[in-house]
Amino acid sequence: MKEQEGVIKYQLEHTEKPIVEKISLSEINAWRTIIFRLGLIGQDPERYDNLGFGNISQRLDSQSSQFIISSSQTGHIEHLSPEHYCLVVKADPRKNQIQSCGLYKPSSESLTHASIYAQDGNIQAVIHVHSPEIWNNTAALNLPHISADIPYGTVEMAIAVEQLFQSGDLQRTSLFTMLGHEDGVVSFGINMQEAAWELIKCLSLAIGILQH
Repeated sequence: MKEQEGVIKYQLEHTEKPIVEKISLSEINAWRTIIFRLGLIGQDPERYDNLGFGNISQRLDSQSSQFIISSSQTGHIEHLSPEHYCLVVKADPRKNQIQSCGLYKPSSESLTHASIYAQDGNIQAVIHVHSPEIWNNTAALNLPHISADIPYGTVEMAIAVEQLFQSGDLQRTSLFTMLGHEDGVVSFGINMQEAAWELIKCLSLAIGILQH
């Protein structure tokens, strides 16, 4: 049975109120627009039952475990407004729990983002996209990956992310694919630019293979 895209699986305690924390959204929003234009975040009637896909997040600051993330089902919007982001106040990936606030609920992949931030305090940005080009060439590109039997947005995925970091495979690239999540690719970096460039570089390599 094909898994439905965009379903929130974690236990969510969400407060519906505007984000009051002072954080500039200009950089995250600019990169999200670029990634949207590349078709890596979006919504397509021909894919995933026409549900939005992809999300982007940024740590609140270098000393914080909190992060801003695009809200659930905003994939169809090219330019997000501040209300389309929410704040993950607290996350416990191993307990499958997230506390958040914002006018909309956080992305269904928030637990995976939280798990990545927990691995390294230097990581300041995470981007989750859907790229059939990269995903289908996981083996050809020798990409780190999470096995096909691990579903997205679950405790199992959070643990698998931990294990991937512990394996050392992510020292050579800050990107991995999720083989149990159709077309799912995640990149991360010490800033938004690094996360985005790793993703774009990998996409160019994948397209090169397809055109060979």
